[in-house]
Formats: sequence, structure tokens, C-alpha cells
Amino acid sequence: QVQFVESGGGLVHPGGSLRLSCTGTGFSLRNYAIGWFRQAPGKEREGVSCISNTNDYTYYADSVKGRFTISRDSAKNTVYLQMNSLKPEDTAVYYCQAVLRSVQALCIMTPTASWSQGTQVTVYS
Repeated sequence: QVQFVESGGGLVHPGGSLRLSCTGTGFSLRNYAIGWFRQAPGKEREGVSCISNTNDYTYYADSVKGRFTISRDSAKNTVYLQMNSLKPEDTAVYYCQAVLRSVQALCIMTPTASWSQGTQVTVYS
């Protein structure tokens, strides 16, 4: 069973930074397009960013474009989400998992696996 583990969340002031990590338990992320999602209290889960399995395509939601960066370190079997200039509205539980790949080897923000526990990000004044 494909299972992902997120880490790196925490408490931070507005304008601060955090780096989230996503690893796979017992399998390689190399062949997967990976996406980051988040769910704020009382809101629907939303797609934040994804990276193709070839690493040459990335997607960002408009709300995080220019502030967040997704990357992959295959040697460490880890996908990262670098979050800069954090805002209170970024407060949410963040999840990673495999997402759909298009024929053109892009990533599509459609989850394909079960959800893990996620990691809490809280941005407070």
C-alpha cells in the first residue's frame, strides 16, 4: 500500500518560512507525480502545488504562486514544499500524495491514494 509521510509543519509568524517534506514508506517516489494539498478548518481540501514525475513540470495554485516552491530530491526519496512569505490564510493541515499524470507527463491535482495524517502549519500574529 502506498503511504506518504509529511513533516516540517509548525508555528510561524506572518512573513516567515517553513519547508515541508514528503516521503514514501517502503517505496520510491521517483515514478510518481506528487502533489501538496491543504485543508483549513471549516474549508474544503484544496490543491496547492504538484511536480511531475520527470521534475520538469510544476503547478502552483494562484494563492501561493511566487511564494511556494516544490522540488524533489530523488536521492533522499523526498519531495519538498518551500513556503516563504507565509500568511495567516496559509494556516492549514498540509498533505502530500501521488497525483494523476497526464499523457504529456504533467501533473494534475487529482489525488490517487489514501490520505495520510498531514502536517499542521499555523501562521499567527
